[in-house]
Amino acid sequence: MADRPTRADYVAWRTATTRWSDDDVYGHLNNARYFDLIDTAVNVHLAEATGTDIRLLPAVGVVAEVSCRYFAEMGYPADVEMGLVVDKVGTSSVIYRVGLFQGPGDEAKAEGRFVHVYVDNSGGGRSVVPLPDEVRAAVTPLLREPLS
Repeated sequence: MADRPTRADYVAWRTATTRWSDDDVYGHLNNARYFDLIDTAVNVHLAEATGTDIRLLPAVGVVAEVSCRYFAEMGYPADVEMGLVVDKVGTSSVIYRVGLFQGPGDEAKAEGRFVHVYVDNSGGGRSVVPLPDEVRAAVTPLLREPLS
């Protein structure tokens, strides 16, 4: 995979609308908004693909790691296209990448890495448990071999 990802690197897509309040005092998208978009891309996909309220599953994904590489500025008022791909499905975790695109062109403006670790949702403890079957079924189609 090239240093700067392109649209071809992602499997599933959704679009988010930017808001006036998303921009910081410098007139570009605030870094906190990037993380909101990354989180939203993953969790909306899970909710839609499982057809259920993922917060009510016997195991829920908690964020163990999140990061973002920035390549070019984004900002209001253009929509953001979010590409989603899964790098790894483990026993109890999933590693996602989310590409953020705005405007014309095939190169990402930013790319997030997002790791979910699944824990018991029974309310007692937060012990690590295997992925629920419905989550595994929702994320497996997003796996892609790295492009050369």
